[in-house]
Amino acid sequence: MINSNVYDYVNIMKTAADASWIRDEVISNNIANATTPGYKREDVDFEGTLRRALGDSRYTTMDAKVRNALKKDLKPRTYVDSASFSYRLDGNNVDPDTEGVYLAANQLKYEGIMKAINFEFQNMQTAMKG
Repeated sequence: MINSNVYDYVNIMKTAADASWIRDEVISNNIANATTPGYKREDVDFEGTLRRALGDSRYTTMDAKVRNALKKDLKPRTYVDSASFSYRLDGNNVDPDTEGVYLAANQLKYEGIMKAINFEFQNMQTAMKG
């Protein structure tokens, strides 16, 4: 039997896609609460978590970094953004126009991740045919 970590990159990308999906829900919730007095916008931190998990050692291969990152807790974390800042007198800090931009950017990111996952599976399929 061959010991392979062929799915490591797919697993990292799946985790990133899950985080992007959660961010989509959080941004949609922000938009829905744009007129709720006192509501504070939320966001999801995944990129920072992934960056820390991968580390910045230039003497480690990306394969090793990915393998080590998968052993760590890569769950996306939701946080309240700019809790002390408000656009309005009622304490709400959601700008619907900005949230729409964040939503569009996040959807593009999700689509890119899904294309990358599909590309990895196509590469595996090509390797198995050869």
